Amino acid sequence: MAYQKIVKDIPTEKREELSDKLIDLLLKTKNEDKMPSSLANTLLHQWQLGPLTAEAGLATLLEAAVLLESEKTMESLEQELQLLDVAKVVKEAK
Repeated sequence: MAYQKIVKDIPTEKREELSDKLIDLLLKTKNEDKMPSSLANTLLHQWQLGPLTAEAGLATLLEAAVLLESEKTMESLEQELQLLDVAKVVKEAK
């Protein structure tokens, strides 16, 4: 899935809140064994480069959250952040 393209549709003012919610999901997940080491390394690298609100970092974060906590990620996108178009694209691409 092209998470880079999906992230471009997320309004700038929603990115920090989304990033915080996705980080929380990943830190609390019980599904960490589903995370490929390459994705974990990419996520950590993006985090070292700066906040995970930039397009590349947020795309990696979204990919990890969808992989590990798909339902909770979709709930955050739809209900908490009202990013219905983004949630629709993610659902269609899964």
